[in-house]
Amino acid sequence: MNIGEDKLIERIRRRIPSAEGGLLRLGIGDDAAVVRPAPHADWIISCDQFLEDVHFLAAAHPPEVVGYKALARATSDLAAMGARAQFFLLSLTIPAERAGRWLDRMLTGMARAAQQLGLRLAGGDTAQSPRSNPKIGLSITVIGVAERGRALRRSKARAGDAIFVSGRLGAAELGLELILRGLYRQRRWKRWLKPHYYPAISLDLGQWLARRRLATAMMDISDGLSTDLYRLCRASSVGGRIYAREIPCVAVPEGLRARGMDELRLALHGGEDYGLLFTVPKSRIAQIPRAYRGTALKRIGEIVRGRGVKLITADGQSSPLEPQGWDHFRQRAR
Repeated sequence: MNIGEDKLIERIRRRIPSAEGGLLRLGIGDDAAVVRPAPHADWIISCDQFLEDVHFLAAAHPPEVVGYKALARATSDLAAMGARAQFFLLSLTIPAERAGRWLDRMLTGMARAAQQLGLRLAGGDTAQSPRSNPKIGLSITVIGVAERGRALRRSKARAGDAIFVSGRLGAAELGLELILRGLYRQRRWKRWLKPHYYPAISLDLGQWLARRRLATAMMDISDGLSTDLYRLCRASSVGGRIYAREIPCVAVPEGLRARGMDELRLALHGGEDYGLLFTVPKSRIAQIPRAYRGTALKRIGEIVRGRGVKLITADGQSSPLEPQGWDHFRQRAR
């Protein structure tokens, strides 16, 4: 199918909002977007890739899921900084044969995410995949706003801070396991795919923590708790200690538990939950509720002096928790 670049861009424009107004002075269709910075604010900018056979499988991930998830996972970085989402740029590489119905369905999913997350499309770029490698690739840049000096970093945790997580960990990894094992086609397991297909992004929670200055450090759980907590501790030059019994794990059905899907392993090393991992000083712990707007918040450990992260098991045994989450150079669809 050969629709031409201009027509492809026009299809994108029709399906994903790019209306000018407010901070966005000029959107999709020109050589560049024009954004008028607000006073007393910091722009928060991040980018993310979503590649076929690396981050998604065409046979297992419907086009709507590809569009929704590509934008949602990029926006999670804004939540981790306590920012308010504003705009995004989309760079799309697509083979000609998928520039019809597949593209329309993908854009429908992306438009749904844009509406839910409060994002407008500001521009981007398109390219046709070579016939020798007809794969899809999406690169998304997201732009948000935070009050000046209020953006949360992963490098400010201090010894004595409590470690919190939001949501239930391991649910997205459970869905991925169903896909990798070919079980996603079975009707009985389809409901367990939703957290993997359509992750919930904690924008409101991130902004609330930043606005009230409750968190000292924060990041999103994209690559697994064991890996992301290790990164937060390393960035802050501290150590961490977490308790297995306190980790909010996904409830694995008995039929999947029998197949070796362990709740704690999924929670520790599975990624893509996109909950928030944050630290809170002792003096502010009482101000953290059990839930924020329906999202559970759980204290799972504390920041300590030193290096590395230790896991305390239910029987009180302590052992180093090695980062075993997602590695971008390991060949596995995620």
